[in-house]
Amino acid sequence: MALVGNHRDVEPEIIDGKDARDVEKRVLIGPAQGAPNYVMRHFRINSRGYTPDHSHPWEHEVYVLKGDGFLNSEGRSIPIKSGDYVFVPAGERHQFLAGDEGIEFICVIPKYGQ
Repeated sequence: MALVGNHRDVEPEIIDGKDARDVEKRVLIGPAQGAPNYVMRHFRINSRGYTPDHSHPWEHEVYVLKGDGFLNSEGRSIPIKSGDYVFVPAGERHQFLAGDEGIEFICVIPKYGQ
């Protein structure tokens, strides 16, 4: 059966520590909703916040909804903004950083990457 929801109704996981700052992650669609293959997540990174600088054996597919910031990837700092899409290949070191106004994006990964 089809499922419709709103990201505001999903309780965020707050990630704020040594390796990440001021990040809200919401799992919108995943195994708990019956999705067998992929996980869709909504991220909000508040002003000047960032995700961990990391790599893993699965790809990221990202669509920027609001705001701007940077993707740090393999030694490059790439500006990203509302309307941009991002593909991060498996195994590539990466980090998302928010600009002054923060950034929100959708990130899709395979189920095993959750």
